[in-house]
Amino acid sequence: MAKISPVSIKYMIYANFRVEGALEKPDVIGAIFGQTEGLLGSDLEMRELQKEGKIGRIEVELERKDKITSGVIKVPTALDQSETTLIAAAIETIEKIGPCDAQIEVERIEDVRGSKRDYIIERAKKLMVEISGQTDSREISKTIKDSARTSDVKEYGEEKLPYGDLSEQELIVVEGRADVLNLLRAGIKNVIAMNGTKLPEGVKKLSQEKDITLFVDGDRGGKLIIQNVLDNARIKYVVVAPDGKEVEELQGKEILMTLRRKMSVGEYLNSSRESSSRLGQTGEYSSRASGSAFSQKSSKEPEMKEESDINDESIEKLKKIFNKNKGTGKAILIDDSFEEIKSVSVKSLSGTLKKSGRKTFAIVIDGTANNMIISDAEETGIKIIVAKNFTTTDTKIKLLSF
Repeated sequence: MAKISPVSIKYMIYANFRVEGALEKPDVIGAIFGQTEGLLGSDLEMRELQKEGKIGRIEVELERKDKITSGVIKVPTALDQSETTLIAAAIETIEKIGPCDAQIEVERIEDVRGSKRDYIIERAKKLMVEISGQTDSREISKTIKDSARTSDVKEYGEEKLPYGDLSEQELIVVEGRADVLNLLRAGIKNVIAMNGTKLPEGVKKLSQEKDITLFVDGDRGGKLIIQNVLDNARIKYVVVAPDGKEVEELQGKEILMTLRRKMSVGEYLNSSRESSSRLGQTGEYSSRASGSAFSQKSSKEPEMKEESDINDESIEKLKKIFNKNKGTGKAILIDDSFEEIKSVSVKSLSGTLKKSGRKTFAIVIDGTANNMIISDAEETGIKIIVAKNFTTTDTKIKLLSF
């Protein structure tokens, strides 16, 4: 198999595994190649990627205790962030190694270029000083300042999340350590990394105390991260890097300009919805002063109030009901006069909607409206859903988040 050059490695995937049975390293490697085959299409076929030098030699460390075999899988890649995270997620789908049931979980995805950058900075400073008669004191000063800023990186909690300064009320959450370093170089210290695409408990806890701004790459992976984080944490603002660019690649001025264009969660969802409509969805959309409201004309259910008839007073009623319902774990069914019909557990909402007939005009949810709820609401003819977050905006229903 082709080896990957250590120079070209960008990321290292670390995955823990546990198997009830005695295994050898070839069993684990064989399962990785065999059970991920065909999952991600020909472009991300792991055997082909290794032949092309985009995935390096897979290392397996294992130990046996009684009848249990456990260990760590290390996969080096020269792919970009989104492709690397897809490979990592595919590895987690492996259910058997050899004849034994297996559990695999990705512990972290490490940006291996961080240590190289540290070495480069230190070595460059020494070389600059050694250039006799050609030394530019301003350049040395800038390098030293940049080095001082990036040396401020600390680790938060048991998950050892890289961060700069947590003392401010506003905190910027980015994907990886390289993003933290880049923001520190730009003079922005109130930043912490998730160390991958999976939301760490440390960031989830901080979101209950801080005003979180989520800053992600301008690619599909960044959008998936936004969806995941919005489902699991309290986020105030969303910032997306320019299309096709990663946060770690941005120059100082680009970072500041991008952060100035931050959007509230409602504005981001609204923007995403409008983008979807421009890609060919049917229906006519209109913006409202209610912030995160999405509107679409509908000819269904003529006997019920049309959402185009909803005024500011109606939206205020829904907002009051939403605020009153916070922390209850309940969903409230609303008629077209904006009066409460009944209150049910969010877990039993889908079943209730199927039995409610066509009299329910809106629902107010304490928490996230997931795909199943939105799908059942569409079938029932619901016109409005009010919730904290939404797992999709691809719907004809008007979505409100206060």
